[in-house]
Parts: sequence; C-alpha cells; structure tokens
Amino acid sequence: MNVTRRHILRLAGASTASAALAGAIRAEGGNFSILPDYQGMFATSTPLHVRDVTLKVRDLETMIGFYTEIIGLAVLDQAGASTRLGVDGITLLTLEHHPEGQPEGPMAAGLYHTAFLLPSRADLASWLIHTAMAQYQFRGFADHRVSEAVYLDDPEGNGVEVYADRDPAFWTWDGTRIVMGSEAIDFDGLLALTDTQSDTFSAAPSGTRIGHIHLRAGNIPAAGDFYGVALGLDTTSGREDALFLSSGRYHHHVALNTWESLGAGQRNAGATGLAGFTLSAIDEATLNATRERLAAAGIDLKEEAGSLTATDPWGTLVTIAKA
Repeated sequence: MNVTRRHILRLAGASTASAALAGAIRAEGGNFSILPDYQGMFATSTPLHVRDVTLKVRDLETMIGFYTEIIGLAVLDQAGASTRLGVDGITLLTLEHHPEGQPEGPMAAGLYHTAFLLPSRADLASWLIHTAMAQYQFRGFADHRVSEAVYLDDPEGNGVEVYADRDPAFWTWDGTRIVMGSEAIDFDGLLALTDTQSDTFSAAPSGTRIGHIHLRAGNIPAAGDFYGVALGLDTTSGREDALFLSSGRYHHHVALNTWESLGAGQRNAGATGLAGFTLSAIDEATLNATRERLAAAGIDLKEEAGSLTATDPWGTLVTIAKA
C-alpha cells in the first residue's frame, strides 16, 4: 500500500478533505516547509508543563486499544478499574473505567483535545502513515506556524491532537504574544520524510510527551483568572472566545475556548471524558510559588505527598506536582 496525500485526505471526510486539499495545493512551495527540522522537547523544559491526563471511559478495552494501537502508548500498569499508559515508563494517560457513565456533551465544559507531542517532524510523518494504513478517521490537519498538527477523535469522542513542534528559534513573537495560525499542512514535505509504502511506526517514539491540553470553557475571563492569575501561566495569545497560556515562553501548555461551550456551568461529575490533568513543576520553588498564587486567589487546595490539587471553575481537577 502506498499512502498518498489524497489517500490521507479521504480519511478526513469529504468536507475536511476538500478544504485541506485546496489549501495544500495553494501552499505547495510555501515558506514553512523549508525551515530546518527540529528535534527537541522545549515544551517539557519550562517551569510548569503538562505531565499527564486522566480520562473517564465507558469501554476500557476499546480505549486501551486505540491509545496503544493508534497513538502507540504502552500499558504501564492495570490496577482495578484504572489503566496507566505512557512512554519511557512515564505515565502520560490514565484511563478510569466508568461503564455506567454518560458521555459528556459537546456543549459542556471539558476536554477539547489532548495533544501528544512527538520528538520530530519525521516521527509525525511516520505516525501519519501508520494511522492512514490503519484506516482510522482523521478530523483535520493544520500548520500552526509553531507546529504541525493532525487531529482525530478517540472511540468515545475525546479530541486528540498529534503534533511536532518547529524549532523555537523560528517562532515569531510580538512582545509577549506568539504568532500562530492555521495554514494548510505540507503533506508532501511530511511524506517525503518516511516510507509511504510500509508502516514503520511500531510504538510512540522515546521522548513522546503531552505537549499541551486544550479545554472547553464556559467563559474566557474566568479561564484567565484561574489558569493565568491563580496558576501563574502567561497569556501567549487570545481573543474573546479563546485563550492560550504557557510557562517559559512555550507557545501554549493550556488552551481554552468557548466555541461550543459558552455559558457552560459545572460539569456533570458522573459523565465520561476528562477527569483531570497534572502540571509538572520543575522545582520546589516553582511549586511553592504556585501554592502561594492559588492561596492568594482564594482557591481551595488539597495537598498530598508534595502535590497540590485545585478545581477549575467548571469542575476539572488540576494537580501541580514536583517533577
């Protein structure tokens, strides 16, 4: 089987494929694809960064199958109703079995997508061929100037992004704001980096991590108060319906939008989907500073074994733990 751009786009559905193909044709020979390839993980070198995500799922075996066979994570541990998956022995995703849980609606606050960051563009190309050969449905593709990203949903509708960063030396900043966009992805440049006739992606490569998490929020001001003021993340981009924040001048570690969830209130604790996520603090000083900001903002904290857990305005648990 020889995977081509058109083959991949057919797996994205008619409307997405048509728009992406037209954009890709316009973008051929564009500037982004000629930038040097980057192999690095700036996302996880910052004072705060995303460590892991926990999902509540109905069909545990199907979900394990997706995250191992499509995303390439390894099962690290299964204990009772909880399964930990990851790379390099490091937990990136925990699946909690809730067979009676009701699916969380798209208009509720919650998870927009979990973003798995691969170490290089070549790794993204290899994964793209692997997923296309598995005939798994894509949801979209984008060149964000700072990264190249592929979007899909897991079997229970949780959004997933798989992406590779560009060299941070080539990111464009306007003061404290990062310049991002949603350009057509360079399929031809990606496919040139890998074997398009065989599946060489046997597992997520060493170094794969969660680069960021994107959430659905009820309103942006409350999102900024919690994730910016209380947690201490810096705003890197935003508008009235979306907010992007990071630590240490990464393009974003946490994003929130109200595209479908404007006005959403507290989440249904019995629903499936996002249970919570962990931010890793690079040292004790960062953890202490985060504790002080949360306390000053009047956020209730649970402290246990060197970690802090707070609840965002919509009921998502956010844990801050020392690396």
